[in-house]
Amino acid sequence: MTESVTNWAGNITYAAKELHRPRTTDALRALVADSARVRVLGSGHSFNDIADAGEDGVLLSLAALPPVIEVDAESRTVRVGGGVRYAELAREVHRHGLALANMASLPHISVAGSVATGTHGSGVGNGPLSSSVRAVELVTADGSTLTLERGDERFGGAVTALGALGVVTALTLDLEPAYEVEQRVFTELPLDVLDAGTFDAVMSAAYSVSLFTDWREPGFRQVWVKHRTDRPRTGFPWAAPATQKMHPVPGMPGVNCTEQFGAPGPWHERLPHFRAEFTPSSGAELQSEYLLPRETAVDALRALDAVRETIAPVLQTCEVRTVAAEEQWLGPAYGRDTVALHFTWIEDTATVLPVVRRVEEALAPFAPRPHWGKVFATPPAELRSRYPRLHDFRALVRELDPEGVFGNAFVRSVLGG
Repeated sequence: MTESVTNWAGNITYAAKELHRPRTTDALRALVADSARVRVLGSGHSFNDIADAGEDGVLLSLAALPPVIEVDAESRTVRVGGGVRYAELAREVHRHGLALANMASLPHISVAGSVATGTHGSGVGNGPLSSSVRAVELVTADGSTLTLERGDERFGGAVTALGALGVVTALTLDLEPAYEVEQRVFTELPLDVLDAGTFDAVMSAAYSVSLFTDWREPGFRQVWVKHRTDRPRTGFPWAAPATQKMHPVPGMPGVNCTEQFGAPGPWHERLPHFRAEFTPSSGAELQSEYLLPRETAVDALRALDAVRETIAPVLQTCEVRTVAAEEQWLGPAYGRDTVALHFTWIEDTATVLPVVRRVEEALAPFAPRPHWGKVFATPPAELRSRYPRLHDFRALVRELDPEGVFGNAFVRSVLGG
């Protein structure tokens, strides 16, 4: 590796001296078996050092492997290679008349990296992206292969695994019949109309609902409502319809976003906020996200409102979503229906970090779990206390990677003793 390698946002420069792009699974297995330390880059959309292998390690990109997308229409599943991104997966799945249950805001991110870090979309009945995974294919520390399937007692640690168990070469995902979605955007939802019952009604008004605010005033500047056309549609009486195409970040052009104004379209062209053919931004940003019990949502939003004068000067936009409870041991929505509070900050780490700490102080009473791929400052011991199955995950890491080949400083801080 002759030039430095950074993540998408450019706030992390990886310390590893070697970057490899194997073209076959056999070459990948040999590389892993011969390396003392290995981390996989994914699509680079993490904002911390979760992917860094350190100066003594090897960075591994799966981008040169064959882009496997094998749809089984009869069983309604798809086997997808570790380097494939959601946009290309979605197009192929849709071509077979099938669909994923949900997608994240960005279709540009890798499937394997997304589920490994607990990434999600929105919807009170929708689990995170990991909930669609039914099998994980790994290259483990000695270069051998292992498949862990739903039903295996170890599967709860196999999907949202932070890259700590091995290199994910393929995943098998559940599918369902293709469906269409209508997307509408509403504006100006005041915070003072939200009590617990109203918040639940707002977030349950469609298949997927997202609230956006810049925290310059109480309340939400935009509400994105995504309705499946194969399900009954309810109204949205709490805010007025937008009169122009919107972008979640104030001042950005709406042309980069998926179609609005209720025009029906394929699921994969509406569930993400951003169109696959456009880069949503230049990467000139930092991101944080905290996932809390959903029943605490209104209290948490009021806690943020109390410190909005601190938040607003360094914030581009804040998104509020819901996620159904999941079963992955390190999933940020493990065991609890969840509200997710996402912050897109300006590109200035020194200025943003003190505000991140202030946000964490405000949210501390609600036991927030940070998104594994974002910027956070939660002390490791405090973070570990919020995952009741962490001891089971530690045991799985010891079983599959006793020498810590896939460990790094980030993983060691999470696992602790």
